[in-house]
Amino acid sequence: MKTFHKILAAGAWLLSLPALANSPFLVSTDWLEKNLNNPKVKVIEVSVVPGVYERGHIPGAVNFEWHTDLVDPVRRDIVNQANLEKKLRAAGVNQDSTVILYGDNNNWFAAWGAWVFDVYSVKNVKLLDGGRKKWEAEGRALSPLAATPTAGNIKVSAANPALRARLTDVVAAAEKKTNTALVDIRLADEFTGKVFAPAGVQELAVRAGHVPGAVNVPWGQAVAADGTFKPVEELRKLYAGVGIDGKKPIITYCRIGERSSHTWFALKKLLGYEVRNYDGSWTEYGNTVGVPIANPAGTVWGGR
Repeated sequence: MKTFHKILAAGAWLLSLPALANSPFLVSTDWLEKNLNNPKVKVIEVSVVPGVYERGHIPGAVNFEWHTDLVDPVRRDIVNQANLEKKLRAAGVNQDSTVILYGDNNNWFAAWGAWVFDVYSVKNVKLLDGGRKKWEAEGRALSPLAATPTAGNIKVSAANPALRARLTDVVAAAEKKTNTALVDIRLADEFTGKVFAPAGVQELAVRAGHVPGAVNVPWGQAVAADGTFKPVEELRKLYAGVGIDGKKPIITYCRIGERSSHTWFALKKLLGYEVRNYDGSWTEYGNTVGVPIANPAGTVWGGR
């Protein structure tokens, strides 16, 4: 009986502790609001629409600009090790920090940040479930004041190439030289080749369609109306419906790699599958000479 009471007491003590997060890889808006003053929690906004951060952001959040801070502005590449470490230290990130990423566009670019951080083995990285959209919809506080954190001491590891898919990996999968599943997360009209890209976007390929053998699960099918990820079992059923069940390695892709980062996060972090993101995506693949495509709609580039 004494042992039983000790177990109950231990359980009560554990439950009384403030959990660092309500998921290994996600935090809720409630949790984040309650932990904004936690010195070990560092919040980073990664939005793509200019001026969004400046008009108002989660109090204390630091701004990472996708176009310059998380990619190499000269090479078609992700940010390098040295620059990422410098940026994270300037954001106040320490070795023992928990980093919360969020942004606009349903966390597309925040998920890109999570993927890049994963490539460089940055620990304790989580997404704000629902992102900026949910935070604002709930009327939570926003601040126009730029954060000025004390410099951090994080050490960033060298990039792990095994966590990133390249053109050669995707071609090998298309030609069935590897046992790799391909998940195209673009809109159905992009996948079938009816359109080259969504209306208004600048990044184009001269061919429409998809990588042969890929299945199409548009990224939006993984989220609820409020922008949060659907429950894990719903996600598992969604992807299993097209044969993506984690039994073989997976590569996700879209047009430039940001939407596919969102699906990479769902498949790898939430479902635990072996997944690589192909950041070259359709703008690289569709513009590459000599690689096979599938184009059910038969759309041909008109040169205009």
